[in-house]
Amino acid sequence: MRDLRDYSLKEHNTFGIDAKCSRFLEYESVDEALKVAKILRDAATPYIIIGGGSNLLLTKDYEGIVVHSAMKGVAFGDRKMSCGSGETWDDVVALAIRHRLYGMENLSLIPGDVGASAVQNIGAYGAEAKDLILSVDAVEIASGKVVTIAGSDCGYGYRESKFKHEWKDRYLITSVTYVLKRTFEPRLDYGNIRAELERKGIERPTAQQVRDTIIEIREAKLPDPKVTGNAGSFFMNPIVSREKYEALAQQYEGMPHYEVDAEHVKIPAGWMIDQCGWKGKSLGRAGVHAKQALVLVNLGGASGAEIVTLCETIRADVKAKFGIEIKPEVNII
Repeated sequence: MRDLRDYSLKEHNTFGIDAKCSRFLEYESVDEALKVAKILRDAATPYIIIGGGSNLLLTKDYEGIVVHSAMKGVAFGDRKMSCGSGETWDDVVALAIRHRLYGMENLSLIPGDVGASAVQNIGAYGAEAKDLILSVDAVEIASGKVVTIAGSDCGYGYRESKFKHEWKDRYLITSVTYVLKRTFEPRLDYGNIRAELERKGIERPTAQQVRDTIIEIREAKLPDPKVTGNAGSFFMNPIVSREKYEALAQQYEGMPHYEVDAEHVKIPAGWMIDQCGWKGKSLGRAGVHAKQALVLVNLGGASGAEIVTLCETIRADVKAKFGIEIKPEVNII
């Protein structure tokens, strides 16, 4: 177990913000998670639990304890994969395909750790983690009990879960178990996956070919956080009433959208940000990526406060133009 004081979090957030925490605790096993839980109970100090830092924006030093999982290991059983919460998500996706287990491929190259998949309900290209999660193993901090929570009890919704709200900072996740498929059923109708496969002359893709194509698409439009600090998609795509969408569609010809249900439609936040003229623009050292308006970037030395200022300015412009509130997907601390 790592127990460090006055610790820099620069390597634990993909924006590359050099903020510090008073104390940093990292666990590598269930026993160590139990020890961390006891420290948190006894310390009477504020704390936060982080994953890979790909969904985190630090605006200042944190005067408290930061907890991180470094739990590794993957176990297989029938169609199940049980993965340590500190495993890198994309490594798990690659491993599943190698073991001929399918369902994760559309979630390729999403940054972050396994634990975050259960907290954030990560999603992309028509797939969501909630449809794969069988259960979440964790240590309940307040009681020190080791628990298993069914995925169906986690309150999953679009980028939502109980772990983000009523269960926030209540559990130390130790592993997540996924149920996958033995038969590959490609999902190609989201984004431009099908078009890219057709461009390559691939009519009946394998799971690996779908994964490779999604990685290529993501790498083409998303900046590498090792080069340019960012947290991937900064905003959630808003879900609006069909009435609201239809009114806007009359005003903005060709407005993209995704069907949610009979009463609701999802509108791409990136498209609205682009319509407001923000793509490729900046405020000081914080900017909007030139290829994907949904991504805010650290152009070099930006503070968390500068990125927040850019975020709020963009939100105000989108609200003024479309009458829609867009919300950050990133956890701002």
